[in-house]
Amino acid sequence: MEGVDPLTVPAVRPQSRSEAFAFLILVAVLVIAPFVIYPLILMQALCFALFACAFNLLIGYVGLLSFGHALFFGWASYLSAYSAKAWGFPPELAILTGAATGAVLGVISGMLAIRRQGIYFAMVTLALAQMMFFFALQAKFTGGEDGIQSVPRGKLLGLFNLADQMTMYALVLVIFLAGFLFIHRVINSPFGEVLKAIRENEPRAISLGYKTDRYKLVAFILSATLAGVAGGTKALVFQIASLTDVHWTMSGEVVLMTLVGGLGTIFGPVAGAFVIIAMQNFLNALDQWVTVIQGVIFVACVLLFRRGIIGEVAYYLRIKL
Repeated sequence: MEGVDPLTVPAVRPQSRSEAFAFLILVAVLVIAPFVIYPLILMQALCFALFACAFNLLIGYVGLLSFGHALFFGWASYLSAYSAKAWGFPPELAILTGAATGAVLGVISGMLAIRRQGIYFAMVTLALAQMMFFFALQAKFTGGEDGIQSVPRGKLLGLFNLADQMTMYALVLVIFLAGFLFIHRVINSPFGEVLKAIRENEPRAISLGYKTDRYKLVAFILSATLAGVAGGTKALVFQIASLTDVHWTMSGEVVLMTLVGGLGTIFGPVAGAFVIIAMQNFLNALDQWVTVIQGVIFVACVLLFRRGIIGEVAYYLRIKL
């Protein structure tokens, strides 16, 4: 890197045994889970877990709070659904369309927002997301309030019929695990160490010669792309893309998942996503009270478990998760 002594580049820490053990347990549980729990609920949780992990990459390791991540998730959902239904894309290309949508929107919005900090950064991302929400409401191809319905799942690689729930679950699980491992590799690379340095003390990182805006922009684009993968996958799972996916409440929901699970932990967003999705599905008989219960849990986490579920477990066991 220009103007920087190579010796100043932080060393990459090896993967801890605790992380490896936790990952094996996670994989084992997710492989067994569809034989015990309805696969559609698990697929929903995995899509949102990947979305939360993507969001956590930005806020947990760079220190940038985005209130507009529904922009990438929702529009990826729309474009994936439209490409599968109107253009006849196979599922693999439809999901890649969602990833590309997230990446393009990440580049555009990142270049506009990344030079701002703190609440100003958050407000810029929220404004961009709201602008695109109203565009989705008016655009003809999005279906307005009806959304894009009856999205075909198709056959993966022309061989595997995704109409079968277990086959679709296997695909979603592979996508989630690939995204999870990719994020883990990023945050434990020299690039990830620089991101952490920016989070802790950006002026010092600048003084060492790092072009912090470039690092933050790349992290923003990676986060947006992975959010796009999650949105595209979710559109195929539920065979619908709707305004809910691009609404500001979706951005708030992913913030809640990340904070409940554990900000800045690799497994925290996964736990948070499963907790929130489980509440929404198993307490849906309570109607609007589900939101109230979520709020109570959020307040309890802030007051009693400030590190989040996984953060508190890791702290008391003195391990890295």
